[in-house]
Amino acid sequence: MDALKGFKTIAGLALFMGALQLLNVATGYSLMAFGLIPRTVQGLPGILTSAFLHGSFAHLGANLIAFLILGTLVIIEGVNRFVTVSAIIILLGGSLVWLFGFAGIHVGASGWVFGLWAYLLARAWFHRSWGNLITASVVAVLYGGLILGFLPRQGVSFEGHLFGAFAGFIAAKVLFSRSRSRLNAG
Repeated sequence: MDALKGFKTIAGLALFMGALQLLNVATGYSLMAFGLIPRTVQGLPGILTSAFLHGSFAHLGANLIAFLILGTLVIIEGVNRFVTVSAIIILLGGSLVWLFGFAGIHVGASGWVFGLWAYLLARAWFHRSWGNLITASVVAVLYGGLILGFLPRQGVSFEGHLFGAFAGFIAAKVLFSRSRSRLNAG
């Protein structure tokens, strides 16, 4: 039953992003005002909201497939784990973009996607098991090309990619260092 709940959560988030994109288009992209604008007070809410907004349907589509796959691989650990990992990625990654990102509006789930990707890879390092190593290997083969997203390109928030991945790594380190120290204490 937990797997079904997890799938519904991931699918629900994807549908929510799709509905927001429809609303964004219908309102002449007025929701872009909720994007992350670095080093501005008005851009602070974007730390939380920007991951759910997209500049176009193509932008949304590019993020959704990876989000559905990587999100499902994380949510297999449980909905609470997925929520915790996602919160760390969105809050830490978004905060770093707010502090260091280029001037402009940052939107899109790609920072979240890069964070999930990095989390799955780092999880195999911090919590060595055959299951984690196999998952990380599959993720590395299927999504190894994401590494190119760290290169600066016009119109792409490579900072979002970089800081999202960093936050995903930190999520794995924090979550698995805690569980390892609990094992050592017991």
